[in-house]
Amino acid sequence: MEDYYLYFKALHLIFIVTWFAGLFYIPRLFVYQIEAHQEQEPVKSILLKQLQLMTRRLWYIISWPSAVLATSFALCLIFINPAIIEAQWMQVKLGFVVLLFIYHIKTHYIFKELENDIIKWTSNGMRLYNEGATLILFAVIFLVILKSAINWIYGVVGIFLLAAVLMILFKIYKRYRDQKA
Repeated sequence: MEDYYLYFKALHLIFIVTWFAGLFYIPRLFVYQIEAHQEQEPVKSILLKQLQLMTRRLWYIISWPSAVLATSFALCLIFINPAIIEAQWMQVKLGFVVLLFIYHIKTHYIFKELENDIIKWTSNGMRLYNEGATLILFAVIFLVILKSAINWIYGVVGIFLLAAVLMILFKIYKRYRDQKA
């Protein structure tokens, strides 16, 4: 079974990449759907029909299967090497994985609301929400690469700095869009 460890690891990483690709893109599609609701007919109906189709395909063909497969291969890795659970960095990583699943489930709820034309978010709020997956990915990459109970703190500090920079850039972009409109 240990012979398969690196294959499982490669597959785990591949599906992590595709999962995050889905999590990065779907909130962007949500932004477009929210903005399409502000359009006049027939543009509104045409846009919503196409955007909902794109969103449904992305969510059910890429995002959900990738989440399941990434998790399945992670469980294979733990089965082959159960001692890895005892590493402090892995315990912290698993905490971020729980946050990732919470983010994924929340995204699913937003997906279902938008499918039913229920708009609870502004496009700007959804743009901010879109950064959640980025912050989780940032934290996990630092943890996996550094594998240190102390050095991962620098990664977490980096996450907060990244969040601050993203917020500032978001505000600058919003101001630019408002001036342009």
